[in-house]
Amino acid sequence: MILENKNVIITGGSRGIGRSIALQLARNGANVIINYTSNKEAADKVVKEIEAYNVKGLAIQCDVTKSDDIKKMIETVENHFDTIDILVNNAGITKDNLLLRMKEEEWQQVIDVNLTGVFLCTKAVIRKMMKQKHGKIVNISSVVGVTGNAGQANYSASKAGVIGFTKSIAKEVASKNIHVNAIAPGFIETDMTAVLSEDIKSGLMESIPLKRYGQPDDIANLVVFLSSNQSNYITGQVINVDGGMAI
Repeated sequence: MILENKNVIITGGSRGIGRSIALQLARNGANVIINYTSNKEAADKVVKEIEAYNVKGLAIQCDVTKSDDIKKMIETVENHFDTIDILVNNAGITKDNLLLRMKEEEWQQVIDVNLTGVFLCTKAVIRKMMKQKHGKIVNISSVVGVTGNAGQANYSASKAGVIGFTKSIAKEVASKNIHVNAIAPGFIETDMTAVLSEDIKSGLMESIPLKRYGQPDDIANLVVFLSSNQSNYITGQVINVDGGMAI
């Protein structure tokens, strides 16, 4: 188990890609702390699934856009675990609309969760990682942060921001043995993408050279690698997991 006894925080870990990441990390020996916003029942269910791998699991309610909430979350983690070895910034939302129809709050809410949340959570753990002289941070961006997408100016901007943030922080903390990387998923089958119309899904399929949608475990498998010592000479990278969409 390549992550045995490592302690991991995953934001947005109660469903979709976050849940798959949590379970894959647990399967590889990590103790997993998941953050959730409102669905305690779903979070508790994931904790039970985590603990089935004979590791520790913990669910903490936290709004990643609020620094006070994050501070309390980190304090709770530190009361249960000696180290914070890995942070996976996965929490994200969409509020799609064409620019001329997009409300200011639709823009701001997406930026707050998807980008400011990454900033706040990373800042909250980085000092502890520096004292430990080790740490892994994996930020979940998106292929549209690389390519852009009509009707997703807010989401694309937030995910492009995550990419710039990843590269900048990687340079800041590399000398402290902290690795910071990003993953840019393409179209992954989750409850978030299930609401899309068949016309949109068909159009997306045409843009995927592999001619299939991705699965949450396609992302989770890479998170495990980037969280492990097997990736110790990789930092500041953005890895597309998109079936070739961004070629």
